[in-house]
Amino acid sequence: MAAYTTDRQKSENCVMDVEQRQYQAPSPGSDDRATLHSLPMRVQRLVADLRGLCSKRLEPAVLDALDALDQALYQQAERSRSHLDQQRCFDSRAMARLQRANFLRKVSDHLAESFARLGDEHEAADPFAAAPSLSLLGREEHELNAALEQLTSRGEAHTGPVLAELSYRMAVLVGAPPLEGDALPASPQNLAAAVRRALPSLEMPSEHQLLLVQALERKLTPVLAPLYEAVNAHLLAGGILPHLRAFAGARPAHAPPAPPSIKAPAPAAETAAASPAATSHEPIAVLETLRDLLARQRPGEMHAASGPAATPAELEIALGALQRHLVQVTGRATRELRSAQRLREELLTQLNAGKPAGAPRTALTSEQEDTVELVARLFEQLGQQLQHGPGAGAVFGELQVPILRMAMADRSFFEQAEHPARHLLGTLAEASNDWGDGADIDPDLATQLNRLVARAQREPPSAGLYTSLLADIRHHLAQLSRKAQVTERRQVEAMQGRERLHQARQRATEVLAARFAEATPRGLLRALLDRAWSDVLALALLRHGEDSEAFAERLRLTDQLLGRLPVDDPPGLRLAVEDHLQQIGMQAEEAEQVAQRLIGGEPGAARMPEPAPPAAPAGASADMPALAAYALAAEPPSATDLALRLKQRQRLGEQRGQEPQPAAAAPAPEPPLGPQEARIHNRLRQLPFGSWFEFVDPQTGSASRRKLAWFSPLTGNTLFVNRRGQRVAEMNLRELAAAIAAGHVRERAEAKEGLFDRAWRALTGSLLRPPARA
Repeated sequence: MAAYTTDRQKSENCVMDVEQRQYQAPSPGSDDRATLHSLPMRVQRLVADLRGLCSKRLEPAVLDALDALDQALYQQAERSRSHLDQQRCFDSRAMARLQRANFLRKVSDHLAESFARLGDEHEAADPFAAAPSLSLLGREEHELNAALEQLTSRGEAHTGPVLAELSYRMAVLVGAPPLEGDALPASPQNLAAAVRRALPSLEMPSEHQLLLVQALERKLTPVLAPLYEAVNAHLLAGGILPHLRAFAGARPAHAPPAPPSIKAPAPAAETAAASPAATSHEPIAVLETLRDLLARQRPGEMHAASGPAATPAELEIALGALQRHLVQVTGRATRELRSAQRLREELLTQLNAGKPAGAPRTALTSEQEDTVELVARLFEQLGQQLQHGPGAGAVFGELQVPILRMAMADRSFFEQAEHPARHLLGTLAEASNDWGDGADIDPDLATQLNRLVARAQREPPSAGLYTSLLADIRHHLAQLSRKAQVTERRQVEAMQGRERLHQARQRATEVLAARFAEATPRGLLRALLDRAWSDVLALALLRHGEDSEAFAERLRLTDQLLGRLPVDDPPGLRLAVEDHLQQIGMQAEEAEQVAQRLIGGEPGAARMPEPAPPAAPAGASADMPALAAYALAAEPPSATDLALRLKQRQRLGEQRGQEPQPAAAAPAPEPPLGPQEARIHNRLRQLPFGSWFEFVDPQTGSASRRKLAWFSPLTGNTLFVNRRGQRVAEMNLRELAAAIAAGHVRERAEAKEGLFDRAWRALTGSLLRPPARA
């Protein structure tokens, strides 16, 4: 804890001038604390200035947190294994964009009300009031409360001394003890309360609200310390406790550095001797740590540069020239990733281009050398994490120099995990890894990546440029994802339709088999019932269900055809059979011929008048009567011909050109699975839709990723699609379990962190290894 000291007379430190002397003391019966509207005008102006300062500093951080929420929801939708979860993420993204201004307004209103209540009396708690009832919290509610508490505790941990200093100065304004918690308007606790109040306006699920609170914690924590310092400075300029000082006590080694406002002032001699680099406010902790680790791995001391060191301007010019030179080179080999040594040599060549032979050679500083090597190692780790395809290596090879220019110009590339250039690298790596499918990258995505790379090579490096590039590629990836979802949904619906048709056809077969056990039909009737009438029953099951009147009517017709029920109206039976056969795709003429052969009666009766006899066919003798020629031409096919046609006809749900399948027979008993296959089979039946697998080609050894889009719990049939949602494989769960046991298929575990994060972790891990192992 820090100890605070004040001057001897508190009234002299406040320096309220004439307006403070005009402040009327409260009545003897009232509290010593005054309300804000009754305070002097100078105090009210100070409070109004503080309110505007807090809004100006906090509003960009809240907006950045909403942008981070949008990115997190998009990434979660990409990793989701269920269409419903993906739709929830997209709905939350749309709601967050729609309620963005409303959420910001509610947070601002809460802060404004907190400043307006500054100086109000807080009623003491009634000891006789009824205690609130206790209830169990759900898991989501508990996690949300824990995240809000973490936002409060982390903010207080990073800003404790400055916040305590602010609590004293704000308390002096209203003549109260030091303000704490919700009583201090800009405190982390009050900010958490403002977020808690504004969260319901977004109308999002609890887990997505948790993502927003976590994003607010990341964005608000770095802003609070500078905000409190600015507020203290404003109050200090207004004469509020000008001699208040805070002295930092002993701090643990792992604690964050003390804010500049509470650091002990350095002696004048040390200040004068300090180098200009020591007074720089640029964040260099991570970069210096990486450089130290890099220096430990070098076998010996690097020799000093013989020539003058390159200035930042010269380095930028050389990097631009190198980038333009690489753009002009058209060989694929020049677009591959470059090693640190090769990058260094090419950069030195550009730095010394055009110099006379005897002129001193310009060299790189140690920091520039280390930056080149760190960027080269980072791209090397990214290349190792990627699936090797012909397009991914070229894209990252063309981006290597632009990213190096960004790292040279902006040290925060190594410091900030939210840097847009790092986000762009991670997004491109994920896109190349996911949409490349292990072979070639998606053509539309390749075109977009080429445009992105061309713009990065053409324009000077800046955070704004990479923010714009990141937004473009994310928009294109969202479009690709929506197209893939639509394609996959169509494939799943088609597979589900075939599955329902298969079940309905199997049930129709069972119904017919029960009737065949009593009376076995033969000839044309058996062919009709096996090949066509079973589809009639299956169609009735699909459309109306087994308990419907329509299915009962078709069963009655079946019993009449089998002779199990008497036929009271043969023409009506024949017409009904013709209509039902036409509903499953049979031509009207063929349906009429089948019904005529089975039921009898005049063809075309009760339908339309008989057409006039046609002219005699060509080749008939002149003396042949016209009626005899017509009879020969209109002679119906025999029962054997009709039975052959029925056996060859395309059944309901079969693809055009597909071989006609024989009548369904009793399924043969499946052989039992082995112990390992049985365990795998049980696990597969519990996997959710959207799980990814890798199918290994036994000949080439290459692996292709396929997504388990759907499987039937009844039959075990599965549907696998690629990243674009296109169908690539259909197999049974038993076959899949056997392939996994044989090593031809392996389940792909869901990555807990992004590809760029894994590459960064691998980079730091390689730097932490001993020099001999590295």
